[in-house]
Amino acid sequence: MADSLLVEIVSPDRAAYRGEARAFRAPGVEGSFEVLRGHAPMLAATQVGTVTVTTLDGERVSFATSGGFVEVLDNHVIMLAETAEPAGDIDVERARAAEERAAERLSAAQTPEERAALEAERDRARNRLRTAMSQV
Repeated sequence: MADSLLVEIVSPDRAAYRGEARAFRAPGVEGSFEVLRGHAPMLAATQVGTVTVTTLDGERVSFATSGGFVEVLDNHVIMLAETAEPAGDIDVERARAAEERAAERLSAAQTPEERAALEAERDRARNRLRTAMSQV
C-alpha cells in the first residue's frame, strides 16, 4: 500500500511478525522511537521493552522484547530481536512467578555480575507482565 510500512520482527526462534503497518514503535537504548512512512534511513539498538505495531486498520499489536536492532530503509522496518513474544501469547502467571523468583534470587546475589544478571532477568519478566497486562 502506498501509505504504509513493511514491518518484520524476527528473533532467533521465529519470525514474530510480518505485515503492512501505519507505524512501528520500539524502546531504543537512547529513548523510545516511532517510525512512520517516509522515515529517514536508520539503524538503532533497542533494549528490554514493548514493541508496538499499528496495523493499517488501526489495531495495535504488541510484543515483549529483550533488546536487539532495528533497521529502517525505504519504508521497510526490520527488527532483529533477542526475543519477541506477542502479548497474547504471554502466560501472565508464569511471568509473575519468574519475576518473583528473580527478585528472591536477587536478594541473595553475591557478586556485581550475578546481581546484574538477575536484575536483567527480573526486568525481562516485568516487561513480559507489563506487555501482557496492557492487552487486558
